[in-house]
Parts: sequence; C-alpha cells; structure tokens
Amino acid sequence: MLEEYKPCAAMVVTQCIYAALALLSKAAFTGGMSPLVFVVYRQAVATIVLVPVVIAANRCARASKKMKEMTTGLGLTGFSLVFVASLVGATVNQCMYYQGVNLGSSSMATAMTNLIPAITFVMAASVGLERVEARRPRSLAKIFGTAVCVSGAMAMAFFKGPKLLGDGPNALQLLLHAGGGGRWVAGALFLVGSSSCWSLWLILQVPICKSYVEPLALSAWMCVLSTLQSALLVSFLLPDPSAWRIHSLFELSCCVFSGVFGSGVTFYLQSWCISVRGPLYSAMFNPLCTVITTVFAAAVLREELHVGSLLGAIAVIAGLYVVLWGKAGDANKGGVEPEHHSDDLEKTSSARSDPNSTAGVGSGIAEPLLAGGDPTEK
Repeated sequence: MLEEYKPCAAMVVTQCIYAALALLSKAAFTGGMSPLVFVVYRQAVATIVLVPVVIAANRCARASKKMKEMTTGLGLTGFSLVFVASLVGATVNQCMYYQGVNLGSSSMATAMTNLIPAITFVMAASVGLERVEARRPRSLAKIFGTAVCVSGAMAMAFFKGPKLLGDGPNALQLLLHAGGGGRWVAGALFLVGSSSCWSLWLILQVPICKSYVEPLALSAWMCVLSTLQSALLVSFLLPDPSAWRIHSLFELSCCVFSGVFGSGVTFYLQSWCISVRGPLYSAMFNPLCTVITTVFAAAVLREELHVGSLLGAIAVIAGLYVVLWGKAGDANKGGVEPEHHSDDLEKTSSARSDPNSTAGVGSGIAEPLLAGGDPTEK
C-alpha cells in the first residue's frame, strides 16, 4: 500500500527542495551575495558531486563500456551541441533566473517557471517539431493554455498592484492604477528570459538525445562546461575579485545546498518518479513549489504579496494545467503519431525543468533528457 504513495512523496520532497532553494538564494542575495557568483559556485558544487558519481558508475564493466562509447564517440558536432546546450540551459538560464530572483521575489520566480511548457510549445510549433491542428480540442487547449500563461506572466510583470493585505477601502482604485516598479519589471523579464532559455534547451535535447543518450554522463559534462562558461562570464562582468568572496557561513551553505540538493538529490528523485509514473505526473506537482515558496516568503522573508502578482500566478498555473491536458492527449496517442520528433518533444517538454538547476535541475538538467529516452529521468 505504501508503495503507491512513494512517487507522490518523492515529488513533494522535490518541490520542497526547489522552494527552499528559491528562498535561500533570495536571502543570500539580500545579504549582499552576487547572483552571478552564486551561479558559478552552484555549478562547481554540482560538478564536484556528479563527476565522482559518473566515475563510480564507470567502474562497472558494463557501464564502463557504455560510458566509453558515449564519451569518446561524441564527435565535434555532438560536443558543439552539448556546449551550446550547457550555455543556454545552464549558464545563461541560471544567470537570468537568479538575477530575476534578486530583482523580483522568490515567489514570482517559482511561478514563472510554470511558463516553460507553454513557451516550449510555441518554440516547437515554430520549428515544426510540434503539430498544431486547429480542429482538435487538445491543440486548441495548448494554444489557449499558452495564451493564459503569457497573460499571467505579463500581469505579474506590469500589474504588480497594491499589497494583498492592509490596503484599506481604496484597494480597487489602487489595483486599477498601480504598476510594478523598475526592479520588479526587470526581474520579471529576466525570469521570462530564463524560462525561454530552458525551453530552448528542451528543444536542443531532440538532436542531442539521438547521439548521446547517457543522462548521468551528459549531466556531468554540462555541469563541467557550465562551470567554465559561467566563471568566464562572471569574470568579465564582475572584474572586482572581492565580488567572489563568501562573507558568511550562510552563503556557503546556500551554495552547497544548491549544488548537492538542487542538482543532485532532485535529479534522482525526479528520475525515479518519472520512471514509474511518467513526466506528466511530475509536471503536475510544479505549482506546489509556487505555493510553498509564496507562503514561506511572506512568513519568513517578509516579502510583500500583491494582488497583481497573485492573479498572475493563478493564471500561469491554470494555463500550465490546460497545456498539460493538451499534451496528455498527444501522449496517449502513443505510436499512432507518425512524427517521431513531435513525440520526443512531448516527452521532453512535459517534464519540469527547474531553471534553478543544472544537472537534473529541476530543476535538474537531465530530467527532461531521461523522460525522452532513458527509462529513468527529470
């Protein structure tokens, strides 16, 4: 009997880790830590965690042969794809995400990640990897859900509105005229950009998975490349060496937590859950992170809740479920679908990618990858 509840428990724990990561990173940035430096340290910790795991797996004779094939047979084209995927899905994605957290709020950041399936659908349809049939209810649902998600994101960015509590009798008038400040709007735009980067990363998995299907080794490769990329980028943007300094044990703990739990633990939890219940089941739990983050951000970090942000978050989450309903219909068609690219993308885009993570980042970088091929995935 308890076996039936294990996937649910795994996903709840995963979303709690994502929420804790958003809250801890926001607290670290408030204390003065640079979001860009945080990305470098997070990627470095994730690399330190994943590389020994890959080496340990390589000791098995069977795994060693497979790993050798995967790491030596990648080729220039394959390596270029992995390099670009690391740059877009890990380096730029996380830099934009944590800048958004710093300028906006942790609750808005977790809400914006629910845009990923909708943005992925638009990108996939634009390049022909997703078929849109106007006469099919499921296709209409994906279009409508995408529109709702985008509307919700715009509301969160430009319609901050009054505080949710304590605005007095003129709250309606304030709601009609109040907008987001410059930092708030910039933070929202960074978060939308982060979700777009992750969606593009999901698109790139289609060609990558055809030549490089070992998710654990691929995750380690991406973490290594992203560490080097982000370090080079931050060195250019922040030439002052003092920016790299960790000022407290709390900041160090945040970096370690993000690398070990945000990239390591969540990778395995989501991989196992998707292997037994599928990627759509995993995606259904995404809004739980938004709820947990919003409650604790208001109670612990004293973040102010605004009407526009709340309405926008509700719209984004509602749009997410509409899009997932449309995708579920395509998934149920199974082998009837003649276009294999579309089927691969359905598996990939339905899994949540935590723009917060890199290797299985949920927020794991390999989670969508696993859903697309390996029976164990993010």
